[in-house]
Amino acid sequence: MPCERTQAVLRTRELLKALAFGTCIDAATLQHRAEALLRDFPTASDLDISAAALPGTWARIDARRSD
Repeated sequence: MPCERTQAVLRTRELLKALAFGTCIDAATLQHRAEALLRDFPTASDLDISAAALPGTWARIDARRSD
């Protein structure tokens, strides 16, 4: 599962870069890719655990936020 989370973060960055630089993606494809990325995307809890281990890289998440 950690490998899938890492890939989801990297693929999300790729998708956001494509959108930011004007790559044309139809709505259905965008929705499909977003659903696939969210399947393994780190949750707030995952990020909080990472922040505890790597405080120089990540910040703790406000406990009032939900996933």
